[in-house]
Amino acid sequence: MPVEFRVLGDVGAYLDGRALDLGHAQQRSVLAVLLVEARRTVSVEQIVHRIWGDDAPQRAKSTLYSYMSRLRGALAEAGEECRIARRSGGYALLVDPEAVDLHRFRALVEQARAAGEPSVAAPLFDQALGSWQGDFCASCDTPWIGSVREGLQQERLAALLDRGDAQLLLGRHQELLTELFALVEEQPLNERLAGHIMLALYRSGRAAEALTHYEGLRRRLAEELGVDPGPQLRLLHQRILTSDPELTSPAPTPTPAPAPARSARHPVPAHLPAPPARFTGRAHELDQLARFLGGGSGHDGPLMMAAITGPGGIGKTWLALQWAHHRLPDFPDGQLYVNLRGFDPSAEPVPVAAAIRGLLDALGADPAAIPSDVEGQAGLYRSLVAGKRLLVLLDNARDSDQVRPLLPGSPTCTVLITSRHRLTGLAATHGVRALGLDVLSEAEARTLLTRHLGDHRVAAEPAAVHTLLNHCGGLPLAVSILSARAAAHPDLPLSAHAEEVEEAATRLDALDTGDVAADLRAVFSSSYRALGSDAAETLSLLGLAPGPDISVPAVASLTGLPAPRAREHLRTLQAAHLLQQHSPQRHRMHDLVRLYAAEQAESLPTAHRQSARLRLLDFCVHTAGAAAGLLDPHRDRIPLPDPRPGVTLQEFTDEESALTWFTTEHPFLLGALDLARAFGFDSHVWLLAQALEPFFDYRGHWRDWADAQHSALLAAQRLGDPSWQAGAHRGLGAVHTQIRRLDDGHTHFQHALDLYRDSGEPLGEAHAHRGLSWVFVEQDRLREALVHNEQALSIYRRTDHPTGRAKSLNNAGWLHAMLGEYEHTLDYCTEAIELNQKSGNRHAEAGAWDSLGYAHHHLGRHTEAVTCYQRALDLVREFGDRCGEVEVLGHLGDSHAARGAPDAARSVWQLALKIADEIDLSTAAELREKLGACAEDGPGELRR
Repeated sequence: MPVEFRVLGDVGAYLDGRALDLGHAQQRSVLAVLLVEARRTVSVEQIVHRIWGDDAPQRAKSTLYSYMSRLRGALAEAGEECRIARRSGGYALLVDPEAVDLHRFRALVEQARAAGEPSVAAPLFDQALGSWQGDFCASCDTPWIGSVREGLQQERLAALLDRGDAQLLLGRHQELLTELFALVEEQPLNERLAGHIMLALYRSGRAAEALTHYEGLRRRLAEELGVDPGPQLRLLHQRILTSDPELTSPAPTPTPAPAPARSARHPVPAHLPAPPARFTGRAHELDQLARFLGGGSGHDGPLMMAAITGPGGIGKTWLALQWAHHRLPDFPDGQLYVNLRGFDPSAEPVPVAAAIRGLLDALGADPAAIPSDVEGQAGLYRSLVAGKRLLVLLDNARDSDQVRPLLPGSPTCTVLITSRHRLTGLAATHGVRALGLDVLSEAEARTLLTRHLGDHRVAAEPAAVHTLLNHCGGLPLAVSILSARAAAHPDLPLSAHAEEVEEAATRLDALDTGDVAADLRAVFSSSYRALGSDAAETLSLLGLAPGPDISVPAVASLTGLPAPRAREHLRTLQAAHLLQQHSPQRHRMHDLVRLYAAEQAESLPTAHRQSARLRLLDFCVHTAGAAAGLLDPHRDRIPLPDPRPGVTLQEFTDEESALTWFTTEHPFLLGALDLARAFGFDSHVWLLAQALEPFFDYRGHWRDWADAQHSALLAAQRLGDPSWQAGAHRGLGAVHTQIRRLDDGHTHFQHALDLYRDSGEPLGEAHAHRGLSWVFVEQDRLREALVHNEQALSIYRRTDHPTGRAKSLNNAGWLHAMLGEYEHTLDYCTEAIELNQKSGNRHAEAGAWDSLGYAHHHLGRHTEAVTCYQRALDLVREFGDRCGEVEVLGHLGDSHAARGAPDAARSVWQLALKIADEIDLSTAAELREKLGACAEDGPGELRR
């Protein structure tokens, strides 16, 4: 390569290995700006800001032009290989990105992460990290350089840790230790790094040092951050303590697993809302977006990202959707959309964890494979989108921190962001191109009004049109609202609307949102007063509703109206552009309209507002309870008080419809929980938290589950209800055990047990005993687990609780099998099967058949084992449990092999491997080993 540029260290340029004279540090900083943005135009204003920040001298532009001239002279020898081109409004360095060490580093890291095989990935990581000769622009210093330097240090750390994963997979733990200990000086609290060190030490025969390293990190986390190590690191610690034999051979560190491949049956995500109707103008802005984002995705350069910024109601989302819908062919792998609700007056911005979980669900991630920590989930998200040509539209972002974890790492993706903030941090660290959106020009606003009202009506009253547009201030939202108001009354002259707006403007203060240039309250007021009293009250009550959008049954419950009447009011509000039906049966308001509606709600009597909130919460509790009963039909039903008059409940036909409802209403239900907390409706807090448990468990929303149960516990304590306190402790025990915070799980289950005993609830005691048994199983304390399970079983027998008895019988059978007591397993599992068949619990019955087969297999009764496994297989296929199908097929193959039927074993293992590869299960490696043994021993033979 004749020309080479370096910014990872001192800024330098080399022609055939000879250093070129680039001048003093500030001049080299200018070149660094162009190198970071290689082949992209950087405006003069941007360069000035990046070099001088807020302290730019008066003649900064003249100085910059002088620097550019000198740099052109210094690079002249390279000819067409590299040149600084003057573009409209700025400069671009026309150079092959491969000639720049930064871009070469990023490209090699992407190749390594996409390689799959560690033997291929490791040398690519080595090449990438070999590009680093020091900190970014080491001898230069500006605020911009400092911020980029910090971001690149994080990129380098991530690459080093990914390289560590590959080296550990290749068994190179000893040679890795020196590098890891050097890195820990920079990153003393990094848990992923600690996991690498512990595993490398353990494999090097230094288990005691591995445990000491863990204990040192645990103390430091507690002292400096007040937290414990995460579940992955605690699991590794436990496995080292128990000398887990799987740790001795090269295996992945206990960091988040690679992304499971999306099932072929999972549809390509197409989550964009509908394109805006009557979109007007913005031709220049659409051209700018096209320049910023190139020709769509699929390129080899850096990730293409742009942000549309501007005040509320300015049309940021409309512009983003208009551009996106016209570029759909560029994104054959789909479009992801997240409304981050950064400025929603009714709720807090969407937490990063919730946004990432929504993206993972949209991409078809297996809930069982989703890590519990946000960092792991973000890594899984980036893995799922790697190499895909898709669009990620992040709407209404609060700030840069909310956006960063949601950015994909693959240059094949395209990201479009909207926000009221300028997001300068993203521009500095990630090269996001910002497009500031201003109000419509007078001509554009007039065109938009004309599209609503027609040429003749607009031309007939120029003075009235001027007044209306003047009060809209070029804000598209305001123009649309007034246009809808006028269109709804075609016989009323526009002058009447203009007089009404002017009267409202003199009577009301400007809407105080801090960033709106138009008198929006006057616009909203005129539209509000034009509504009938019933529709106006509906709009006011909608200002009380939580969540980003709302369904028709929820609106009916909020207002106390029958669903058909509620739909009429919604249509009226939609016609007035005060409401949008963005999907069938779901409506949402612009956040400024919501703010106005909430103001109007304050004028309603307090009792009227409280009744509306309570009806809405009754709707949530009863509907969520019905849906939960379909997701988990064998759970104990919690008795609910009758819903208040006026509540419209939603009905479900099957488990799928219930799950769909929960998924759609997830943000709304979290908002309802916040609403109940805020107004002290403690009974609703507790009941809603319990109703949400099956969905959170089903979909792996561990954080939401823990938060809801914590709120339920506080509510139960305020109510002084020990039974409800015990129920919340049991829920907290379950979620903490699920995410392997086993000490916390044990504590909460024990609290639940004590409270149930004190309040004389034997069934609750049994549930708590079974929870404690689960904790001990996870801690590999099987005898203690068996004791608690037997106590639970005894109570279930005494209280005649068939579902609990069946679960405890199955657990007892499996525990005895793990302890090698197979005859006991036969007794327990046979009884469990009978009970599960009577109750129709097919999931539990399948588990009992599998345990029964396992016992027969280890007793040498292989024909009986095959029969049991086949029954289990029929059941798991019936309800579509593909993970369970792989597990049962693996067991079935083992029994075929043991009874001397190698061809049958090979057949079922091949089928199991095919499914495991489709859903990316870790058991695929074990299945390959078994099939490899078949191949080594030849056709018809199998080692046993």
